[in-house]
Amino acid sequence: MIRRHAIVTGMVQGVGFRWSAREEAHRLGVTGFARNRADGSVEVEIEGEQEPVDRMLAWLRQGPPGSEVTGVTVAELPPDGDDAFRIRESQ
Repeated sequence: MIRRHAIVTGMVQGVGFRWSAREEAHRLGVTGFARNRADGSVEVEIEGEQEPVDRMLAWLRQGPPGSEVTGVTVAELPPDGDDAFRIRESQ
């Protein structure tokens, strides 16, 4: 089990990014969260097995239709045992 923290920049707010991320996370079977940040980026944490986490990170780099991702910064975190992928309140 691994966990990754990602900050996604670009045109990623107001385009359904978090909701689409939740759908993709459910499809891949990973847990974590997504939330909007005050600076216009989206913060995402993903937890699961290596392959689905890598696939989710690849999805974040593309984003859903209507978004325009210009960057994704990724950091490793220790797993914390999330049981679902949630949309959190904006920060």
